[in-house]
Amino acid sequence: LMAPRIMLLSCCTAMPKNDGTKKPALEMVLDQRWKLQVCYLCFYGFMTQIRPGESFITPYLLGTDKNFTKAEVTNAITPVLSYSYMAVLVPIFLLTDYLCYKPVLVLQSLSHISIWLLLVLGTSVLAMQLMEFFYGITMAARIAYSSYIFSLVTPSRYQRMASYSRSAVLLGVFTSSVLGQLCVTLGGVPFLTLNYVSLGFLDRMARGDSGRGTRGWRDMVLCRMLQELGALARQPQLRLWSLWWVFNSAGYYLMLYYAHILWNEISPTTDNRRVYNGGVDAASTLLGAVASFGAGYVKIRWKLWSELVIGVVTAFQAGLLLLMNSTTNIWLCYAAYILFRGSHQFLVPIAIFQIATSLSKELCALVFGVNTFFATVLKTIITIIVADKRGLGLSVHPQFYVYFGYFTLLAVVYLLAAIRVGVQHSHRRQPVELALAKEPCQLPVEISAQEKSPEAGTV
Repeated sequence: LMAPRIMLLSCCTAMPKNDGTKKPALEMVLDQRWKLQVCYLCFYGFMTQIRPGESFITPYLLGTDKNFTKAEVTNAITPVLSYSYMAVLVPIFLLTDYLCYKPVLVLQSLSHISIWLLLVLGTSVLAMQLMEFFYGITMAARIAYSSYIFSLVTPSRYQRMASYSRSAVLLGVFTSSVLGQLCVTLGGVPFLTLNYVSLGFLDRMARGDSGRGTRGWRDMVLCRMLQELGALARQPQLRLWSLWWVFNSAGYYLMLYYAHILWNEISPTTDNRRVYNGGVDAASTLLGAVASFGAGYVKIRWKLWSELVIGVVTAFQAGLLLLMNSTTNIWLCYAAYILFRGSHQFLVPIAIFQIATSLSKELCALVFGVNTFFATVLKTIITIIVADKRGLGLSVHPQFYVYFGYFTLLAVVYLLAAIRVGVQHSHRRQPVELALAKEPCQLPVEISAQEKSPEAGTV
């Protein structure tokens, strides 16, 4: 049985490739097409972040424009974001798989419009909770943006494309934050006017060909895709970075939701000109954009060093959370916040690249959706226990002590895993060293074979 297969394989590999004269022209057209599509996608990611009022939503809700209490914002309005995000996430990433990417990005833009209409016109706690619900939709739709770029390029370009798309989003946030801060500090623009500006800046994704034809229901059976995903889950790098996505993203967004409330607690002010939320967000996202762009050019043996890099960064983040919560100097708190966000954004494109290289293009949206769903479930559980008025209903300072303990526990786990990987690697090196001592002439052949093996599995 094996002989015919071997003969067939030999014949197939021996057949010459079709090097027609039209191939270079076709390759040039395809190359130009994916570059334009990537540029347009990055432009969309940049434009959707031009929302200069976003950095000032918390002082806007606590100020004279809306006059909500701090307890209402902390324990009744903000927790709805986690709940709505979890509720819409699964339908969104299934919709991404069925309708492909562009319709979901259009839905994201429409949800952005709803957010700012409710912020401008809404006056009740219920209206602000509905605003948080639409914000959850916009966050869930980011899966379409994150996975879209991998349908446009080959796996060899995944790392840099992930850094480019992430940097475009962060540069949009940076531009938005700088614009908002300049309007508030230098122009004395009210927060309400910033919300009008944010509403007018939104850009819709153009409708058009979704890149893949409409598929029948048999081609999108979730069970089949989950079975494929279960087989792929045994790959160490896919499993590691997916777990990082789940646990660290949950803690990161909890810190992000309540950081502005912490700033208001440390340095309460009624003078809008002395509210520097936009400048701090601008600095943090600029650092994150630089870190994300630089991550596209980092070349190390991630199979060996991933756990150590994650552990060191997570321990650094735990220390920053403790500093943010214990200091009474608002500028020191700002600096810790900037470094925290920048360190997280450095690992995001690396995680995207490590996950995407282990998958087929059809599974990217599903895997990112599943990871984000589990992160949202974990974040929601923590929110119910810690922040919600039906749970402990803790104020912002005790909450940050909880987040500090959470990141400390993660750092310990990652560093212990790094030690285990280091020990295993040293044990694997010992047979090679013995072979060098006994038969030195055979070592180059073994090293050459090792160098040819890929760092991460591909499908």
